[in-house]
Amino acid sequence: MFAVATAPGFAAWAGAGTANLLCFVGSWFFTTAAWMQLTLSDRAARFEWSAAAVQFAGTVLFNLSTGAAVWAHAVAAERRYVWVPDATGSLFFLISGALAMMAVTAVTGVLELRSRDWRAGVVNLIGCVAFGVSAVAAFVRKDGVTADEWLANLGTFVGALCFFVAAVMELPRSQR
Repeated sequence: MFAVATAPGFAAWAGAGTANLLCFVGSWFFTTAAWMQLTLSDRAARFEWSAAAVQFAGTVLFNLSTGAAVWAHAVAAERRYVWVPDATGSLFFLISGALAMMAVTAVTGVLELRSRDWRAGVVNLIGCVAFGVSAVAAFVRKDGVTADEWLANLGTFVGALCFFVAAVMELPRSQR
């Protein structure tokens, strides 16, 4: 839903309200998946569990950010209720992506291109960086203008696609 809402031209076609609503609904699926990942994580595997916990916290912040985007109408409200949770959540994603790569490399090695887990971790980390770029670009200045709306949407679009691809890469393979 994040990818659809921020796809080039979608907000112009469907309206900013529709794009914000799609992000808000998508954030609940995102948080549910993060909660599932956290509950299924091995607490003894410190990096794995920490990555899941930090990512879950980031998704909760995205719930706040996307919800505020649907209801915020003032520039001050956008900065405080939309951008701050978005930027903080994106920082949490960067931290969780780094922790996830530490967990994966502890098992597979630093550069293991043949490992599906390692490749998925890299794609996920690229998505984390893209969300971080999006958050920086989405800063709302005092005059009410977003610093770089195009880059903010592109970062969210790329980040969402990376998170989706990484999740698909981790799906269990059928055993034939």
